[in-house]
Amino acid sequence: MTTSPERPKASKASKASKASLWDTVKAVAWSFFGVRKNSAYQEDLGKLNPLHIIAVAFVAVIVFVVALVLLVRHVAAA
Repeated sequence: MTTSPERPKASKASKASKASLWDTVKAVAWSFFGVRKNSAYQEDLGKLNPLHIIAVAFVAVIVFVVALVLLVRHVAAA
């Protein structure tokens, strides 16, 4: 009788190592600001998904550009 190979069960530690959307937003915000602890950076390398970082950064750039355009229009209109 052959038995099917068992898959290793995911541990709670591996689930806890996944970053939330808020963690990704914080990492992108710190990148915009330009200040980041090396230990926090190393921790983020292990748990952040690169595609999530790109998506959040793209949205952040769009929001930043729109905010600048609105600020310039407000200042120029005054």
